[in-house]
Amino acid sequence: MSNDLKRTLNLPDSISIVIGSMIGSGIFLVSADISRQVDSAWLLLVVWFVAGLTSLSGAMAYGELATNITAPGGQYMYLKKIFNDLTAFLYGWTLLLMIQSAAIAAICIATAKFLGIIVPFVSSEIFLFNFAGHHFLSTQQIVALATCIVLTYINSRGVKSGVITQNIFTVTKILSVIGIVLCGIFVGFNWEVVNANFPQGCAVFEFSRSNIEMIATATVGALFATITWNNLTFISGEIIEPEKNIPKALVIGVGAVVILYLLVNAVYVFTIPLETIKTVNEDIVAAAAMSAMFGKIGEIIIAIVIMISTFGCANGMILTGARVYYQMAKDRLFFSKLAHLDDKTDVPANSLWAQCIWICLLILFCGNYSELLDYVIYSALIFYVITTIGIFVFRYKFPESEQKLRINSFYGLFFIISSSYIIYSLTLHKTVHSLRALGLVLLGIPVYLLWKKFGSHSKLAVQETEE
Repeated sequence: MSNDLKRTLNLPDSISIVIGSMIGSGIFLVSADISRQVDSAWLLLVVWFVAGLTSLSGAMAYGELATNITAPGGQYMYLKKIFNDLTAFLYGWTLLLMIQSAAIAAICIATAKFLGIIVPFVSSEIFLFNFAGHHFLSTQQIVALATCIVLTYINSRGVKSGVITQNIFTVTKILSVIGIVLCGIFVGFNWEVVNANFPQGCAVFEFSRSNIEMIATATVGALFATITWNNLTFISGEIIEPEKNIPKALVIGVGAVVILYLLVNAVYVFTIPLETIKTVNEDIVAAAAMSAMFGKIGEIIIAIVIMISTFGCANGMILTGARVYYQMAKDRLFFSKLAHLDDKTDVPANSLWAQCIWICLLILFCGNYSELLDYVIYSALIFYVITTIGIFVFRYKFPESEQKLRINSFYGLFFIISSSYIIYSLTLHKTVHSLRALGLVLLGIPVYLLWKKFGSHSKLAVQETEE
């Protein structure tokens, strides 16, 4: 049995993973909360533009790292090569406990939530068990758990099974989102709504500290819907010519999603009043827009679209996330059993199922959707910033002969500055959640020290990954 991943994924597969991992439930939900924070239709569009520009800049910056460091594990390996084992471990630790797993848990919950629009029995208020007056295990949780388990099983059958599933759902969701945009343009466009939402056109923005902090804090929701493009780097060990295909896939995939997101939000503010966006039931703005165009049938259509979208997004994140824990185990920084590749499928099945177990626990016992969002974004941005700083450290530490690509420094600097300001604003305005997320990251330091002392002597013959 070979203990190496096989390179079988081409450029279209890579683009599909980027788009599929990015388009989940966020674009259909978070505009309501953003609108409540900024209280302006045109600032809603500004927030999505800022989030899109930030993500695109980050993707461009990661393209340089992906070209220069092609080892399996992506962002984890960037941190390991540029900095040290501790930084890489802290990222993998946080990825498993919060960033990747909590995001997948939230997306699986969203899948069940929208199934409930079609099948009312699936609800967060209908419980299967009652013990001593305490209700537990709702039908919504059952569907969310089933979603995670089914997708993990599909991906455990081989990388092609996971990627074929991803490609099918990615194409379907792109066509669905384009359909929403076209319906908004040709059916739902309403001049009265436009005049109400933009009474003074695009008013001049006052660049005060409080206003900029408001925009930065509001950008969290939009970033949640755009920030998962880095998932492609996790599966770099299975991409053909990663030094060429990863940068191309990042730019094409992120660029396409940013354009779609801006168009969808334009549909929102051109078809329904801002007050409706702010107060829409369950924050499902897309349902309100489709309902305004087609009535009740519009809500059912959007529920199906969102279920397709979230299912595909969860699949992409399950597929890619497990590769990081596999690589950590190979580097003797995690349980050795996770470094095992299945004899028949050549995928890290143990890593996939370990990830599945933790996600299921989060679905059962963690907080609500918005709390998960805050934890995920805060901890993710910390490592996005560290990794992007790593571009400049890499340039300093390694000779030009090892640097196959250098992007314009503007992209990296813009991403670092904008993301750092968002981290600052979150710490200031959502202090409790931010400190909890930071505490979880820092908790990894004593865990790492204990692991190096007691847990790194693996019986499995795995070697350090060489560049």
